[in-house]
Amino acid sequence: MGTLDNKSAIITGSSRGVGADTAKILAGEGAGVVVNYRQKAPRANKVVKEIEEAGGRAVAVGADITQHGDVQNLVDAAVEAFGGLDILVLNASGGMETDLGEDYALRLNRDAQLDLMRTAAEVMKSGSRIVYVTSHQAHFINDVETMPEYEAVARSKRAGEDALTDEIPALSEKGIEFVVVSGDMIEGTVTATLLNRARPGTLDERRSEAGKLYSVEEFAQEVAAMVTADVDTGHVELVGGARGFVD
Repeated sequence: MGTLDNKSAIITGSSRGVGADTAKILAGEGAGVVVNYRQKAPRANKVVKEIEEAGGRAVAVGADITQHGDVQNLVDAAVEAFGGLDILVLNASGGMETDLGEDYALRLNRDAQLDLMRTAAEVMKSGSRIVYVTSHQAHFINDVETMPEYEAVARSKRAGEDALTDEIPALSEKGIEFVVVSGDMIEGTVTATLLNRARPGTLDERRSEAGKLYSVEEFAQEVAAMVTADVDTGHVELVGGARGFVD
């Protein structure tokens, strides 16, 4: 028996990286998992295949979460495939793209997250949990400067975190819990790679200051752990501490 038997989960942006590893971990604990992707169906299908070969349950669902119709389809897919929705991991983020409009970071990292949370909450039962994944660079942006190349994204993610946190009273009325997981730069992620390319040496500098940077696999373990962690709603988990941000 797994800790998440008879539960179902949506993990946004889960065709690769932290999202994919989180999906595999939750499926391994018994959850039926919706693997969400925006464009890369073959990559998402590979994650589903790996989960199924390991004895788990998963479906791949394409959805651009900046489009409400896609958001509704994503939630409906979880209900249809697994009979309900108990866990929502808001992992998808971005904003460093140059071809999706100047307001894309805010639309994705704030507006889309809020829309998905509210849409999912309509079908989630009491005892369900929503986990929002962010970065220290975004979580602490009001107090600690970040790289200019990342500032717009960081501010949009902080705006998203604030908007989601404002929903806690409404979620609590439904018995739905909300927690935040914040991590430092993650070795091997697209964002870390882009920032290091824009400013060579960035990862080495941050690794030296933090003492350790988590791998994709290590951070996914921390995200997955917060799905069932015994913490109060509104809890913010600072993975690995936050040296350089809080001390």
